[in-house]
Order: sequence, then C-alpha cells, then structure tokens
Amino acid sequence: MNAGVAVLELGGSHVTAAVVTPGGWDVEIVHRAKLDSQGPAGKILAQVTQAADQLPLANGLVVALPGPFDYETGVAWYRGVDKFDALYGHDLGKSLRDLLKLDRVVFVNDAEAFAVGEWTAGELRGLDRCVGITIGTGIGSAFLLNGRAVRDGETVPPGGELYRTYFDGFPLEDSISTRAIVRQYRKVSGLREVGVREIAKSARRGEAAAEDVIDDSFRALAAALGPWMERFGATRAVLGGSISGAFDLVQDFFPLPCSVTADTEHSALIGAAAHWLR
Repeated sequence: MNAGVAVLELGGSHVTAAVVTPGGWDVEIVHRAKLDSQGPAGKILAQVTQAADQLPLANGLVVALPGPFDYETGVAWYRGVDKFDALYGHDLGKSLRDLLKLDRVVFVNDAEAFAVGEWTAGELRGLDRCVGITIGTGIGSAFLLNGRAVRDGETVPPGGELYRTYFDGFPLEDSISTRAIVRQYRKVSGLREVGVREIAKSARRGEAAAEDVIDDSFRALAAALGPWMERFGATRAVLGGSISGAFDLVQDFFPLPCSVTADTEHSALIGAAAHWLR
C-alpha cells in the first residue's frame, strides 16, 4: 500500500477510498461508505475525512469529485445542483490539509478522472483523440488529446463540458439524466415510484413506453455529442455512470463509435491516480 496513490472518489451519495498502484493500475478499495451530500458542511467533512483516514497518507491525497469546483484552488462552488450546496465557497483543500495534517491535496474532476482512467487502462487506451462521458444525476465529460483534457478552443464544448450544451433549445441534462428519464417516464406511464434501473428493466421486457423514453434520451445524447466528436476528431467515446447501464438497449442504432466501461468507479480511481502522478 505504501507504493500506491491514495485516492478519494466523491459522488452524490457515496465516498470511496482506495489505493491505486501505478504500472499495473491495481485498485484496492479500502473503504466505501454513504455520503450525505445534502447535509451540513460539518457532516460532509466528517464523512470525507473518516474515509481518508483509512488510507496511507504519507505522500498526500488526490480527490476526484464533480463540479462546479475550482480544482486549482480547492474551493467548492456548488449551488442548485442537489449536492454539496453546504460547501458553497468552502476551501475544501485547506480543510482537508488541516484536518488530515497533509502538505499536498490534489483535486480532479470526476468525469475527467473517469476518461483518463479509461485512456490509461480501459476502453480508450492509447487513443490520440477520444471522449469520456459519465451519465447519472448529470452529465460529465472530458475530451482527451493524448490522455490530457482539452478545455478550451472551438473543437470542444465550453470548458470541455457537454452539460453546458443544448438539445432542442433546452439544456442537454433536461433530456438525458436521472431526473430527465424518470420525469418523462412518469409522464407517459403514470407510475410514480420508479428509477432508471427499473425503467431499463421494463424496456428490456418490451414495454413500449420505457423503450421510447430510453431511446429518446440516448438519441439526444448522440445528437449533442456527435458534432463535437467530429470537430474534435475523436475516434471513440466511452460511457460511464449509472445510466450507461442502459446502453445495451440502444447500441444498435447509436450512430457513434462508442462503448461502455466495465467499471466507472475503478476507472475514475485509476484516472485520479494518473492525474496525481503528472
């Protein structure tokens, strides 16, 4: 464990602590627990530091987490995204350095970590130009040139972030995200207590309403992503996140060179470790 990189991966509902060994990119999950991202700042910090305390921290810590977040300064800017709102304006970097007695804490966007992990040891391995997309409560993205994220220029969306694009005049996340899929399915089916996993199961059983909702969501993703892949010159995209599990329902008509990760969480952990080593 002493030769590995200490990594935390924060999501809207969980925190994972792991040690990643460079070279073979083996991942040892040391701790995984629920994270109350809608709770008060003190509770969030306590849960994060408890997870980090399970790791060998002699060399420091790298943290993969979603935005909006200033990854250079370590300051959180979450507001109106249904997670971590209590951390708005909080210097998470300073808090973790003080609480864990560390000299170095590095932050990386979780979607970028996922894409870099896939480039390092997964579906995108070694490709010159490629894209990683995570789909869950929202959409994360990273456009990679030789394994490094491109955030500026006319060949990528603003900031390299696909969620800042639009489909049919509305933000893309209004068409493909957990809330979008559930909302549309409730509208057409009348069912209230249902999640994306259940909707996908219904689609696999041949339920027309569920099939239509899943199809429409992924068609929106393809329509938004395709032109950017062409501009960027990407030869492949890989999907991760909870909603990527429904890709088998649409892959036959999804008009992009695309595949699904074997394990979103492991890829993000590997990518975070690779980022740390840079």
